[in-house]
Amino acid sequence: MRATTMLPAVAMTAVSMVLTLAVVVMWLGSAVPEPVALVVGLGIDGGWLATLAYERRLAAQGDHNRTVTGIGWAFGLGATGVLVTHALTGEESAAWLAVAWLPLAAKALWVVHSLWERTALTPDALEAIQGIQQEARDEAAVARARLRAEAGTEETRLAAVTEAGARVADVQAKTAETLSQAWATLEKARKGEGTGRALTSVTAPVTPGVTPRWELPIWGPTQPVPALEAAPALTDEALDALVVQIRDSEVPPLSYRETASRFRAAGHAASEVRLRAAWKRVTTAAPDGPHVGSEGRS
Repeated sequence: MRATTMLPAVAMTAVSMVLTLAVVVMWLGSAVPEPVALVVGLGIDGGWLATLAYERRLAAQGDHNRTVTGIGWAFGLGATGVLVTHALTGEESAAWLAVAWLPLAAKALWVVHSLWERTALTPDALEAIQGIQQEARDEAAVARARLRAEAGTEETRLAAVTEAGARVADVQAKTAETLSQAWATLEKARKGEGTGRALTSVTAPVTPGVTPRWELPIWGPTQPVPALEAAPALTDEALDALVVQIRDSEVPPLSYRETASRFRAAGHAASEVRLRAAWKRVTTAAPDGPHVGSEGRS
């Protein structure tokens, strides 16, 4: 990389010095002896080369001197002035003007080379920078891939949720339609002229004297009914007392089936096993013994 910027500057400087020497010799050769003209040309080139070497030495030390830089630019401008003057006073002015800018171009190339040297890094530093840049690119690529994957997953999830919601809405709509049709059928049957007669013909043999009542079930929000508190279990003594009270409420005493029916109708609770055991205890402990008619009815 160092030769990339240094070699063009060296080549341009060499060409500029040769042109300057040639122009000075041709220009002053007719007025002064050629050795004198050659010395003048070499003096211009030598001064330029000396200031350039001194600038390179300061640059190698990490230093800079404006005076030396100004002298170097002065030699470059002097060489350019010599070339331009020769081009304007000579016969082939266009050709000489085309190369008159070479001294300034050589000086500019040395400036570019100096700037490169000030910013040049060692191979280790360049490798470290490349590693950092590659790591940053890798992290950015991984982050982009993660974001794309998360976006794809979220899109899939939203699509699945939307599809499931659509299916649920479709099922609810069909269910509502079916229920509305069923309710319409029930309402039509309730308001029909033959509904009352049909109910009467069915219920009359079972429940004589009861007028059938047709009501549609409730469809809609309902009020929750508070749970009933469980009644405390009856002791054996209390259960026996209740069985005796119910059994002896009529004459002759009631059968077991009638006693059990009235026991439950009164709101008492007891298992069938305990109730039958209480019946046996009561009937066994009765002074006149079990009533034949009562047991026969049970």
